[in-house]
Amino acid sequence: MLCIGLLFNFQISLHDSQLTIQNPLQAQDIHFTQIDVNPILFNPAYSGFFDGKGRFGLIYRNQWASVSKAFQTTAATAEIALMRRRYSNDGLSLGVILFSDRAGTLNYGSTAGNIVVSYFKALDKSNDNFISLAAEVGLGQAGFNTSEILLGDPTDNFNRQSANYFTIGAGAAWFYQPDDSFYLKLGLCGRNLNRPDISYLEGDSTFIERKYSFYTRCEYRAWSNVSVLPLFAMSLQKKYSEAIVGCDVKWYLAESSSRQISFSWGLIYRWRDAALVQMTAEYNALLLSLAYDANISKLTPASKSIGAFEVAVVYRLTQNKHVKRSAMPCPII
Repeated sequence: MLCIGLLFNFQISLHDSQLTIQNPLQAQDIHFTQIDVNPILFNPAYSGFFDGKGRFGLIYRNQWASVSKAFQTTAATAEIALMRRRYSNDGLSLGVILFSDRAGTLNYGSTAGNIVVSYFKALDKSNDNFISLAAEVGLGQAGFNTSEILLGDPTDNFNRQSANYFTIGAGAAWFYQPDDSFYLKLGLCGRNLNRPDISYLEGDSTFIERKYSFYTRCEYRAWSNVSVLPLFAMSLQKKYSEAIVGCDVKWYLAESSSRQISFSWGLIYRWRDAALVQMTAEYNALLLSLAYDANISKLTPASKSIGAFEVAVVYRLTQNKHVKRSAMPCPII
């Protein structure tokens, strides 16, 4: 993903605002619950997999509202089709991701911008089998504020309270849709491949570790206007791992040349961490999605079982009121 939440082994006394640093650990990426809503955030190779000339998204996440300073994350994305060649059955897309994250007593946060270039091509003449490859580069700044914190150990020496970093990533995705009743998509990506250094302490090295993610989703039109969409995704980042499994049910309320309306509702389980519920509504080119994580991990006493709330809006810039499967650009994901 993009930026990070730097993990320290902190001991904090709220009575005297005292901070003791025992042991610096590694940095880790944040995550969003809603993988499918804005897929470029999960895998850069999904940039360009949309109908129309562009796709624009905004997502906001508020986590652990029960604590005094909740974790707040905002991301904005923009994607445009640079090239789509009908006769060559391929295309090129440019994506931009802007990201801001703030968390905790130290107001630790990160701000970053990434640029994604992706190339996709149909593997057959019927345009129902696509592969996409993407490269990603980004610049960011991470930092925190200790102005209201007293260091419990006078030997602790912060060389700086902010760090600039450069990151690179890559991704691949495959999409298969033999007919209107079924599709399958797979994705694999790696981010922070250069392990950016964001050290704050003298004589210490703190890196944003490489993150590898795998994703698969399929849709099966079980009835004329109802589909089921099982999901599995996994992320690995050094000692940290995350796995989610779930399923959505989608109702197609209107499928005409002038109106495309659908509503979906799903349940997802994040292994040993949270139970998630998500609702998504689509009206033509506009998509609105709400999600809530109910925390069921060992951190429940601190969070008071209050998890995270997310809201996302995505808009596709398209001139076509109805999508033709047999024509480029590639199918909608």
